[in-house]
Amino acid sequence: MDPLQGRNFSHSSFVFLGFPELSRHLRLLSLPFSVSYGCVLLGNLLLVHVVRSLANLHSPMYLLISALCLVDVLVVTAIIPRMLVGFFLERDEISLAGCLLQMFVAHFLSSLESTLLLAMALDRYVAICRPLHYSDIINSSMAVKLCVFTLLRSGSIMLSLVALAGSLSFCSSNVILHCYCDHMALVSLACGDTQRSNAMGLVVIGCFVGMDISLIFFSYVKILQAVLRTPDGDRWKAFHTCGTHLMVMMCFYFVGSVTFLSHNLHIPIPTTANTFMGLVYILLPATINPVIYGVRTKEIRNGFYRVFQIKVKDNMAVNV
Repeated sequence: MDPLQGRNFSHSSFVFLGFPELSRHLRLLSLPFSVSYGCVLLGNLLLVHVVRSLANLHSPMYLLISALCLVDVLVVTAIIPRMLVGFFLERDEISLAGCLLQMFVAHFLSSLESTLLLAMALDRYVAICRPLHYSDIINSSMAVKLCVFTLLRSGSIMLSLVALAGSLSFCSSNVILHCYCDHMALVSLACGDTQRSNAMGLVVIGCFVGMDISLIFFSYVKILQAVLRTPDGDRWKAFHTCGTHLMVMMCFYFVGSVTFLSHNLHIPIPTTANTFMGLVYILLPATINPVIYGVRTKEIRNGFYRVFQIKVKDNMAVNV
């Protein structure tokens, strides 16, 4: 890890150091993250199982919720298990190729989550504001178009992001001040010109925050306008639901933007705080989404009960 100068040398492996002030307590620090990871797996996979098991939940909105849960599981799994192993070993080393692969997977899946949040907002907009045209707009053709758009947008942008980062030379420190291979945490170690990588980081923010959050906000404004014309009881319920969804989305986009832009804008954020925000950006939505979109949704909540009752009856029949 000694600093090495010279453009003819470039590090091929890196060491993560996300919590320098807590380096002597990493094994203890792994406990809350292990519990969080377990909650993510349990909550999201259980919700997916319920939606898959009940035919009445095979509608576009619930399928989008299931897809969101699967993406949450994948993005957390791409980061947390390796991080926990590093905490237990008290040293986490990764090759440049492995770092770039983790970077692509993590950022690609996060961009998929952004697209799914946008799709869910648009689905609710059509269902509430244009209910007579819902089946004409939200159909299998629209689903195919959404998949193609998502793969092309996320794939092309994230491949460009990773390719630019991989073309850099890392001839100074090989210590990544993070717990996973975040784009700007790696780019900040480069000893050459990083303007293109910085610009690509701003493109990511523009596409997945600027565009998506604008469309989501527009959708919810239209939804709330329609809600104002409903009876008082339904109005309060809709305000409560929309407000909860918006708070979760704002947290996702705000924390992600801060962590992504802190290096570009040279914002002096301590390493431990920046690492913690990066992990919150990954873990918080994955932990809360099954509650916000699952337990608090009447149809899915009843589905949990039905699936549990079926299993109980089956076990009683076997015992008899």
